Amino acid sequence: MPVHRSHHYHHMKYVLLYNSAPGFMEKVPAHIGAHRALWATFSADERLLMIGPFNDPPIGDAMGVFATREAAEEFVRLDPFVSSGIVAKWTIREWNEVLAP
Repeated sequence: MPVHRSHHYHHMKYVLLYNSAPGFMEKVPAHIGAHRALWATFSADERLLMIGPFNDPPIGDAMGVFATREAAEEFVRLDPFVSSGIVAKWTIREWNEVLAP
């Protein structure tokens, strides 16, 4: 018997891409606690859906998936990784999620 999964179609999300600055690792320890607290707050009210670093080079780049553009923009404004120079460049891209488990 086939297994039926719930699928959600055409839900707009906003992907925040971070590119790390050279020498970012020296700055991470001083700001990681505040960065994690920020994403915990955004996750708790479902503005932030997913977050994490990429494991392939360039090491230090990361992404987050947000429910709204406003949430992604607010995250950038509040993130100590941005204000402390850990993030050299960030981009928000509109993403049309067409299939989710």
